[in-house]
Amino acid sequence: MESSEKWGDPSAVSGTAPKGSKLTRDSPIEKRAPEIIRILSATYPQAKVALNFSTPLEMLVATILSAQCTDERVNQVTASLFQKYRTCEDYVKVPEAELAADIKPTGFFNQKTRAIRGACQRMIDVYGGQVPDTMEDLLTLPGVARKTANIVLGNAFGKVEGIAVDTHVRRLAERLGFSTEKDPDKVERDLMRLVPREKWFPFTYVLIDHGRRICTARNPKCEICPVNHLCPSSRV
Repeated sequence: MESSEKWGDPSAVSGTAPKGSKLTRDSPIEKRAPEIIRILSATYPQAKVALNFSTPLEMLVATILSAQCTDERVNQVTASLFQKYRTCEDYVKVPEAELAADIKPTGFFNQKTRAIRGACQRMIDVYGGQVPDTMEDLLTLPGVARKTANIVLGNAFGKVEGIAVDTHVRRLAERLGFSTEKDPDKVERDLMRLVPREKWFPFTYVLIDHGRRICTARNPKCEICPVNHLCPSSRV
């Protein structure tokens, strides 16, 4: 999963702590977190999901396809996929091999095919062919964990129950000192404790943008990071 925010000039948002502030990268995370959230949110004010969708079902399918795949590639695939498959019934009535071939460019296509068909079959059996709009119900669908459920709830239904933890969010949570956990659900718990609830949804995509543009997995650009003075992992 990625965000659609275009990276601008990092210097446009000051990363300097307010005058008189004693915040440093060694300050407790409870002290640093509000300033990190403020600076990064101002740096990526238009951050949002980059997956193309027009219905809750399209959001669910696109999110499943986005695992281990770029959003750009997913959008290329779904441009034609969503013309062919419009309902849960459409996904389950075609031969499994046909659906697998249609989503093959996204990688891990056999696993994703089973997840999509399994989720659609359960939605037909239990939810009248509709995507459920609660965390509890979404988590009963094959292939759906909290990350996917959070993305679907926030984008398709405007409901915020948590923070979607993908590879970027997990990496930044660790580097910034928001969490020392490896398990996504535990990382989410730590983030929910430190990030104000009203920022749970947008801050997900703020972190994704920052992870893609600056705080990359390899060779992060710490020298131009607007929060390097507050980051215990900073190389500058």
